[in-house]
Amino acid sequence: MQIDNDALRKLLSKDLLDVLIRVGLIAFLVVLCVKIFSPFMGLVLWALILAVTLYPLHQKLAKRMGGKQGRAATLVVLAGLLLIGVPSVMLASSFATNVHDVHAAFGNNTISVKPPNPSVAEWPIVGDKLYNAWNLASSDLPALLEKMQPQLGTISKAILGMVANTAGGVLSFLASLAIAGIMMAYGQAGDKTMLQIVSRLAGTGKGPHLHSLSTATIRSVAMGVIGVAFIQALLLGVGFMVAGIPAAGVLAMLVLILGIAQLPALLISLPAIAYLWWSGDSTVMNVVFSVYFLVAGMADNVLKPLFLGRGVDAPMPVILIGALGGMVTSGMIGLFIGAVLLTLGYKIFMEWVADEETDDSESAESEVPSSPQAAE
Repeated sequence: MQIDNDALRKLLSKDLLDVLIRVGLIAFLVVLCVKIFSPFMGLVLWALILAVTLYPLHQKLAKRMGGKQGRAATLVVLAGLLLIGVPSVMLASSFATNVHDVHAAFGNNTISVKPPNPSVAEWPIVGDKLYNAWNLASSDLPALLEKMQPQLGTISKAILGMVANTAGGVLSFLASLAIAGIMMAYGQAGDKTMLQIVSRLAGTGKGPHLHSLSTATIRSVAMGVIGVAFIQALLLGVGFMVAGIPAAGVLAMLVLILGIAQLPALLISLPAIAYLWWSGDSTVMNVVFSVYFLVAGMADNVLKPLFLGRGVDAPMPVILIGALGGMVTSGMIGLFIGAVLLTLGYKIFMEWVADEETDDSESAESEVPSSPQAAE
């Protein structure tokens, strides 16, 4: 039977053209969907992260409420709004009060700075400059402010921008929490749908494992990074308030930001200890608060190994590197995206290596003779 090359060529070109048109239409539809959904991408991703993190708590409450998923989700959202919204409002009020007091003090020229100790000038590298600036501030503060006016303007703009971004981030977070409540109310159906999607992409054999690994990684990062940073900020914030350190709420927020960025809280607690000994009168209380600030500032060294990587079938350094790398590239939400992606990539790679070793061992066993007679 002779094949008509021209007819075959026409058939193949027609089929190829149909495939290209369909692929192009699908790609066009995907681009349009992503463009339409992109304004809500961050909000929905945060809501999904919160829903995955809080879902075990939601299920426990639902069991006590007779399986009422909606009521349990509403209770979780209200509790989150109270725990996050109320401290945020108090922190903003404290920050505004501090700014107003400082501005009024500058306007009334009532700010007084203690003169520095002559030993400050003997400090290496920065001793002379610090002593001169400090001495000028204690004798003629307006002259120092006028001298540093360009630097102070840049710093004030940066602080105002940071405050505005923080306020917007808090509002977005609260909105994401409300959306997370809706997700948790329909969590069983959503979990089944996500499992079907992952199984479709990775196969029915590996899909459930990768699905559970992603869920466990999100919860591990939430507890090991954000949870530990929140605990440290709470401990040090309460300590700052009891010790009478100015702007305790602002310092607690800085501790939270440093903890999420995986920087030591000692960057805040050590200057607080120095302030205590510089301005405090009671030596006994200074020792007590100094020990407390040191212990609270280093608490992440104990808490982080306990929470980060817990329940995840991957080494803790992999999760931590993924979280830090994701935060550098994509901000706060990159903490979770980076940790999940690197953990999944690590797990898939190690399973591929294990499969390769299994194939090599099976081929080696097949080459080994089963008996001495067979060897002869």
